[in-house]
Amino acid sequence: MTTMLGAFVLGTYDPPALADFYRALLGWEEVEREPKWVRLRAPESERPSLSFQLESDHTPPVWPQGPGTQQMQAHLDIQVDDLDAETERALGLGARLEGHQPQEGVRVMRDPHGHLFCLFLPGA
Repeated sequence: MTTMLGAFVLGTYDPPALADFYRALLGWEEVEREPKWVRLRAPESERPSLSFQLESDHTPPVWPQGPGTQQMQAHLDIQVDDLDAETERALGLGARLEGHQPQEGVRVMRDPHGHLFCLFLPGA
């Protein structure tokens, strides 16, 4: 038996809109779109994919985490060659930069629906 990660799924109140953000950010292609479900994948790969499913009551996590708050539970790490340029590009696509930045070479950001993701330089 072979086991492999098939997809990472983000819950959101608007799957098509959030998929459009990540498609532009990552340069991935859309392979499936329904009102409640969208799937993206890297052009040169079948797996894993990044999918978005409808969660009408999605609550974004708190950052930094604290007791009694919505916990992050997971986030995407996206490696970049130019941290400043890719941060500006992500901001232009609708992302937000978080105030708390825990280390050099990494930018903690939120996508337009409040999910946390990090842009990072190799070796950071």
